[in-house]
Amino acid sequence: MKIVTYNVNGIKARLPRLVEYLTEEQPDIVCLQELKASDETFPLGDIEAAGYGAVWHGQKSWNGVAVLAKGATPVERQRGLAGEDEDEQSRYLECDVDGLVVAALYLPNGNPRPGPKFDYKLRWMERLAARAKVLLAEEVPAVLAGDYNVIPNDDDTFSVRAMAEDALMQPESRAAYRRLLAQGWTDALRTRAPKGGVWTFWDYQAGAWARDAGFRIDHLLLSPQAADRLVDAGVDKAYRGREKASDHAPTWVTLR
Repeated sequence: MKIVTYNVNGIKARLPRLVEYLTEEQPDIVCLQELKASDETFPLGDIEAAGYGAVWHGQKSWNGVAVLAKGATPVERQRGLAGEDEDEQSRYLECDVDGLVVAALYLPNGNPRPGPKFDYKLRWMERLAARAKVLLAEEVPAVLAGDYNVIPNDDDTFSVRAMAEDALMQPESRAAYRRLLAQGWTDALRTRAPKGGVWTFWDYQAGAWARDAGFRIDHLLLSPQAADRLVDAGVDKAYRGREKASDHAPTWVTLR
């Protein structure tokens, strides 16, 4: 079973690339982020034509997450995270798919910092940790897949110096990520690349793709029951180089 997290950076603009990916790679489950589309404008017809069912949590122009499943419609469990009733940003969607609990998440960027956006990021991570603890208590195979907007380690970026002031790499962001792992989650890609040097994102600016100046912010965290089934994890890097591609590459895990 291949489970993918893919920040499409606008599903309308990137729909040809997404359909191409689904058709060529035939993943079993895909978690999408940054749809930048309202619920009403989600392109369900195109997704279904490619052989996938979908559940989505949209927001006009910003954010938005979805879970796709090949030949089936995911069963929604929860949208949004508890803890801030006034929070209307579409960043979390949890579903049951073929015996797995799968959550698509799009963590706040947090820039500029310091300031309210960084504070929101840290609060959101605490809310995610609270939900993650509930999932672990269920003792089921679970995958938290998404764009975490956290560079966990120095070897997860092309340049520590270039990213030193960014919210993605601050001690507070990293500490919150480590606390999540400490609950018992496995960072799937890290198990396959323990020395780092694997990127999932390349900015559109400054020739980042051509220079391979990227970093790793797309993660798939596995519960112990899912980690026991881990076969492999990686990045479908070539898709970042296609015409009008997202600035993220599809990142994946395979489970028995």
